[in-house]
Amino acid sequence: MNQENKTLSDRAQPLGKYPHIKRVGKFVFVSGTSSRRPDNSHEGVTIHPDGSVSKDIRKQTKAVIENINTLLESIGANLSNLVDITTFLVDMEDFKGYNEVYGSYFDHTGPTRTTVAVKELPHPNLLIEMKVIAMMED
Repeated sequence: MNQENKTLSDRAQPLGKYPHIKRVGKFVFVSGTSSRRPDNSHEGVTIHPDGSVSKDIRKQTKAVIENINTLLESIGANLSNLVDITTFLVDMEDFKGYNEVYGSYFDHTGPTRTTVAVKELPHPNLLIEMKVIAMMED
């Protein structure tokens, strides 16, 4: 079975030894993706002059989905190829805002979805991370 691993040089780099994307036959697996930009800053995060930090779940959710789409496009796929999404939220209080943005991308014919709360993500500015599975034609 054909396999392909891909890490895009113009995106935020993985924090460990794993690819952004692994394609195995028709299946595409995208590693956990956040709102992290290529310069390691985070979309949806404002650092105020006094050092306090504001985080916006809607902006972070949109950035995560757009980052996933960019990764998929690098192999000729897009969000319509998604079959399953797992979402990790640091706080279920953010579920409503996340769900609103999610609903602007997907409807009831979209991918299956699981959303779980986690204690923390790899950076304190992150509110959300998603990992996805897509399917492509051979």
